[in-house]
Formats: sequence, structure tokens, C-alpha cells
Amino acid sequence: MSTVTAVTLPTRSGIELDIRPATEDDATILAEFFDRVSDEDRRFRFLAAAEHVSPEQLAPMVQADHFRTESWLGFDTESGELISSGLLACDGPLDTGEIAISVASAYRGKGVGWAMLDFLAKQAQARGCRRAIAIESRDNHAAIELEREKGFTPEPFDGDPTMVVLSKAFR
Repeated sequence: MSTVTAVTLPTRSGIELDIRPATEDDATILAEFFDRVSDEDRRFRFLAAAEHVSPEQLAPMVQADHFRTESWLGFDTESGELISSGLLACDGPLDTGEIAISVASAYRGKGVGWAMLDFLAKQAQARGCRRAIAIESRDNHAAIELEREKGFTPEPFDGDPTMVVLSKAFR
């Protein structure tokens, strides 16, 4: 069961995010959200180029077990618009929690990614994970910079020099 059902978070730009777990009823708004994410950001999130996100790609986000995996949706409190999506997927022994975040193009650079990254890292820690990771394309300079600023350390990605793992240990 999820440790948090809903929360409101401020961003550094003053936007407030209402964050809640995704449900199966959210598949349509998630598909519409990913249509508003840049092609490059969609490629970075799913590690594949596609004009639209497929139902198979959406399924893990809307059918999470609400503990080992959880998909979070961030809505602009003022407009009610879905502006961010974040996924936390923990490994079997709850040692490592992998984080993936997307932000709608119009909201990039406004602290939404920062707020989501902090929130998801805290969720991983609350579940007992010893560390959080993000797997990024080396071309995703904005995400790598953000994660480094938030205390994540880059490590090589075994078997693929085009990728990098950013890791943050919890004490």
C-alpha cells in the first residue's frame, strides 16, 4: 500500500503541485500528457522514439502495486492540468528504487522536476530502499544536471556507454 495518498508540493517558481498515485482510470489523461511532452523528453523517458506512448507503456503506470511500484501524477493546483508524471519502481529486496520523471514542455525549468525528484526519492527512502537511481541517456543533460544538483552521483551503465546511472544513497 502506498505510504502517501496525496500531497501538495511547492516548486521553486511558486507553482504548487497536487501529487497523487495514478489509477487505471488515469490511462487516458496520461496518454494525453505524454502527447504534450516533447518528442525528445518522451524518448528519454521511454528510451525509444515514438510519436505516442503505447497502452503497453502506460500499463505499468496505471497498474502499480502501490508499494514496490508507484506511479505519481502531478497536477498544477491552479489550473488542474496534469503537468508531471513520476514512476518509482523498487527492486525485489527493496534495496534500490528507480525513478523516472516527465514534465510537460510548458512547465520545464520551473522547479516541477525538482519537486518530483525530491518527492520520489523520499518515497523510495520511506519504503526502506538504501538508494534511489535514475537511468538516463547521456544526451539528457538537463536531467543529469538536475539529479547531480540533488545529490545523485553518476556511475557507468554496464553494457551501454550511451547511458548513465545516477545514484543517491540514503543514510
